[in-house]
Amino acid sequence: MVLESFNLQGKVAIVTGCDTGLGQGMALGLAEAGCKVVGVNYVEPTETIEMMRAAGHTFFDMRANLLQQTDIPLVIDKAITEFGKIDILVNNAGIIRRNDAIEFSEQDWEDVMNINSKTVFFMSQAVAKQFISQGTGGKIINIASMLSYQGGVRVPSYTASKSAVMGITRAMANEWAQYDINVNAIAPGYMATNNTQALREDAERSNAILDRIPADRWGTPQDVAGPCVFLASAAADYINGYTIAVDGGWLAR
Repeated sequence: MVLESFNLQGKVAIVTGCDTGLGQGMALGLAEAGCKVVGVNYVEPTETIEMMRAAGHTFFDMRANLLQQTDIPLVIDKAITEFGKIDILVNNAGIIRRNDAIEFSEQDWEDVMNINSKTVFFMSQAVAKQFISQGTGGKIINIASMLSYQGGVRVPSYTASKSAVMGITRAMANEWAQYDINVNAIAPGYMATNNTQALREDAERSNAILDRIPADRWGTPQDVAGPCVFLASAAADYINGYTIAVDGGWLAR
């Protein structure tokens, strides 16, 4: 049955940055599909822990500072110690810094590039090595952005980092498909999360954005959860190096 190919029962997924928003939505979606979830966050994801517990899902909570790459081996070791294997990685953790390009600081450039692209690559590399060691293949899902396609305004390092995510997704897919590792990405559009609250409360800006979205609404974490479960499942076994835009039609307009 085709529906069985979406079943993730018994799989182990690492999700970075799942304390709120899209990461939380994807972590919950994977858990609902049957995954045991390792949540990797800089702060304690209190709300996510409570939601997982209330739903009866298996969730292992751990701290890591992904602005640097030194905690990556610890993440892998703890996941293996807790669950014995890894099947899925969702690279969601990221930050954004805003300033005019003419005034943008080197520190804001370095911080954003570090976590949004460098950590994405080296976390993927570490998990891919584990997949190869297990001999079972696996799924890597990177979180790109509309700014993987567009230039944006006042976010030069974010645009550069998310453009890099699309590129390294293709590059890793090219090399690792031979090991039955699928590397793909999701590019969310304008989503109703904590990060966009101020934007949504600005009626003029919010209306201008909605005018361009054919779906005529902001996206939600649940809108991203479905594509995440799909890319993590056997239903996506022949999809490699692709970035799915989940944007309500923004790019089509």
